[in-house]
Amino acid sequence: MTRLYLNRPEKKINYNQIISKRFLFFLVILLLLFCVLVIKLYTVMVVDAKDYKKTLKELSYTKVVGTSAPRGRIYDRNHKIIVDNKAIKSITYKKDKNISTSQMIELAYTVSPHLELSYSSLTDRAKKEFYLAKYPQLCDEKITKKERGKVKTGELSTTDLQELKIERITTSELSSFTELDLQAAYLYYLMNKGYTYDQKIIKEEATDQEYAYIAEHNSELTGFNTVLDWERVYPYGDTFRSILGTVSTTTQGLPAEEKDEYLSKGYALNDRVGLSYLEKQYEDYLRGEKAEYQVINSHELKLIKEGKRGNDIVLAIDIELQQEVEKILTEQILKTKSEPNTQYYDHSSVIIQDPNTGEILAMASKKLVGNQVVDNTTSVFTLPITPGSVVKGASMLVGYNTGAVKIGEYMFDECVKVAGAPEKCSSVNNLGTINDITALAKSSNVYQFKAAIRVNGQEYSPGMKLNFNQKAFDTYRNMYHSFGLGVETGIDLPSEGIGYGAKQDTNSGNLLDFVMGQYESYTPLQLSQYITTIANNGNRLVPHLLKEVHKSTEDSSLGETILTVEKKVLNTIDTKPEYMARVKEGFYAVMHSTGGYGRGYIDNKWDAAGKTGTSQSFIDTDGNGIIDTETITSSFVGYAPANNPVMTIMVTSPNSSHPNSSTDYASLVTLHITKEVTNKFFELYYN
Repeated sequence: MTRLYLNRPEKKINYNQIISKRFLFFLVILLLLFCVLVIKLYTVMVVDAKDYKKTLKELSYTKVVGTSAPRGRIYDRNHKIIVDNKAIKSITYKKDKNISTSQMIELAYTVSPHLELSYSSLTDRAKKEFYLAKYPQLCDEKITKKERGKVKTGELSTTDLQELKIERITTSELSSFTELDLQAAYLYYLMNKGYTYDQKIIKEEATDQEYAYIAEHNSELTGFNTVLDWERVYPYGDTFRSILGTVSTTTQGLPAEEKDEYLSKGYALNDRVGLSYLEKQYEDYLRGEKAEYQVINSHELKLIKEGKRGNDIVLAIDIELQQEVEKILTEQILKTKSEPNTQYYDHSSVIIQDPNTGEILAMASKKLVGNQVVDNTTSVFTLPITPGSVVKGASMLVGYNTGAVKIGEYMFDECVKVAGAPEKCSSVNNLGTINDITALAKSSNVYQFKAAIRVNGQEYSPGMKLNFNQKAFDTYRNMYHSFGLGVETGIDLPSEGIGYGAKQDTNSGNLLDFVMGQYESYTPLQLSQYITTIANNGNRLVPHLLKEVHKSTEDSSLGETILTVEKKVLNTIDTKPEYMARVKEGFYAVMHSTGGYGRGYIDNKWDAAGKTGTSQSFIDTDGNGIIDTETITSSFVGYAPANNPVMTIMVTSPNSSHPNSSTDYASLVTLHITKEVTNKFFELYYN
């Protein structure tokens, strides 16, 4: 089939029309975008103008904080200030990045006549450096062309040239310095000391006139400023001083070993912090808020927020009682050292607690060093002693709890001999037939020995072999621990010690030493917690120094209470009430029965109960690291009144006598201290 193709006319494309439409579309889009831009500009320039101005101001706003803020005050329980702040006016300098050496020299000449600075410590090196800075052209002439050429070849550095200039400054050139030159030279040295752009303390404790001059001419003295710093003051002098702790200076800043921890909390490197004891323990409360300043220009500051003192803390300590205790200790130590057989005695310690709250009312230790009595209070919670018989209350409870001893049971006090161990006796041989009360009153070792042998699963007979029984050791140790002996007391102070305990019990005979307080050692604070637990019928309380925290105020008054420390019971002694009552009856007999070893320690009118203790101690007398001498340590723990105790007392006097001396004289220093301190306590509180 044949197809026929007709010649159709070609359709003509109108390119001009297409271009016109596309151009129109483009113009519409462009117009829309322009409208959006106009609206956006209107929003930015008119609607949001205030917000952007505010943001710009914030971005261009530079804020700095003051060097330090006053810390919170520390009060005693009667609201007497025992740590306060004193304002220190200081003058500082911080080098501006755009300042020239000649401008710094000019500043030094301007400021130095207005500051009392002693240039006596200005070294020749510092003088030469100032001469070099002041007369650079003269000093340039001291360098030869050959030496300059060596800089180009690398044989010498520019620093080497500077050193050559300094070396070649002559004594005669330095002798041309006037008094004003030397003052300016010393100030210039202080302005350049340390890191270049760090803030330097030019003068601490500036006079009012010096402080006013810098403050009034601040805008003219580029880099110079006045700051108000603070330092701790102690209205009661050295009383309780070591436990109050220390605070770093602005130059010390943060302690290196704790730097990262403080920085994570928002501290600056040069911030002042508590370094030890209560200042460190309660840093979070005592820390102040530093003042804030706006930087007006490179050297002017505008105060925008006042600094604020940290929170105030109130301690449980009675500062007046503390003073008296420290005075008594000092007097008794000096008096005792004049007695015979005290060549190794050098210190005694006292702790007074409220047995109902755990509050520490007074805590002190004094030590004789040479001819001077110095503070030794930190030892009461860090350094252990061998306690001796004061711990027999805990030992007796083990006997009752295990059935090894019955209330009122009689035993015959005789020297005890077990195989492989020397004969062991009470301090007074053969007390005869005694019961549990007399055993405590007259501190019978034998009564405790025979009870311990029963706890060990045996009955005493002369020459018997004492079997090793770890369970017996553990039973006694667990009871001791429940009183706080050999474990942390929980006191609110860092670095508490826990005494020395046996790592492994291997000798069965040591069990007999354990029960009379001769096997392990405890800190005086642990002994205080122990007697406090007995006094309140078996509740082991956390001993604490902090009583309250108050918000800071702008005057001398105490602000709102934000924390009150409540008593905290760590545990209750696992024993029957009648057993605890029986121990307390024995402690009362110690003080009041005929022949009781505690008679005379506390005046009868205070109706006290307590327990004495003497123990063998061993010391290194020649400093060669070898224990070579036996001594006697005397201790006392007690409470008063016996029926409703308001105080407990712990007194220890290590190495108070020497058994191998030419005399058997034993000092009564612990008795004298105990009696004087308790009398003073009741005089202050109940007269």
